[in-house]
Amino acid sequence: MANDNAIAVLGTGIMGAAMARNLLAAGFEVRAWNRSREKAEPLADDGATVADSPAGAAEGAGFVLTMLADADAVAEAAGGEDGALSALPDDGVWLQTSTVGLEGQEKLAGIADERGVYYVDAPVLGTKQPAEQGQLIVLASGPEEVHERSEPVFDAVGSKTLWLGPAGAGSRLKLVTNNWILGLLGALAETVSFAEALDVDPNRFLKVIEGGPLGVPYAQMKGQMMIEEEFLTSFSANLARKDANLVLQAAEANGLRLPLTEAAAEHFDETIDAGHGEEDMAAIYQATRPDRG
Repeated sequence: MANDNAIAVLGTGIMGAAMARNLLAAGFEVRAWNRSREKAEPLADDGATVADSPAGAAEGAGFVLTMLADADAVAEAAGGEDGALSALPDDGVWLQTSTVGLEGQEKLAGIADERGVYYVDAPVLGTKQPAEQGQLIVLASGPEEVHERSEPVFDAVGSKTLWLGPAGAGSRLKLVTNNWILGLLGALAETVSFAEALDVDPNRFLKVIEGGPLGVPYAQMKGQMMIEEEFLTSFSANLARKDANLVLQAAEANGLRLPLTEAAAEHFDETIDAGHGEEDMAAIYQATRPDRG
């Protein structure tokens, strides 16, 4: 019988560690696992148990929560030989919060079906600060019979949970939202660079749009990072490029071309090639700046 107060958190990077701490603060028993154990060990100071394997983390738990870089990493941690699903009780629930795209989601759903566990496709919106503050938005999709059971977990890590239907709906909406973010970042980087090329203070541009229908808080935050060229990582350029690829794959599979997203992906490639891949995704500015040539 699963213990719904016990959660195996697989993946303790920027996002996963913050989510684990919020789960601990909400009173859950957290068993943390990360492929690089040293990234999980600081959670022991917060009260988590650091597990040697995904299976060890999931033994007797009510939930497995995955927050890893891509579908392959999730599949290995959850469904591998020593994966979490091998030890999760039959009535346990797998909460899959990573962004894995359409093909990745189908692959993971298949693994859950083979193992006979409940599977909730629940990618989250938000980066480092919202994760630390428990203010993520959860795009949940999965069996209705586990909605109520899952709510306390999602409430601990997020400010809002949207239940969207059968598994897969969450990943589809996440890709749509990510496409908006990618386009916004690309346009913002080019606009800041365009202002600088015209000898216009880009801070004045941010001031013009602030608080009005043309302005979004996201532009103020990321725009300031670009102007100051300070890219403390909230969500890396490498991960943003991965997400762009997932968007473009899904668009192609559905007969659609997205030229603006393709352009943003090229900017990220340039940014990564220049050595800024682990910096914040606002470093896309480095590929557009007037003096880059």
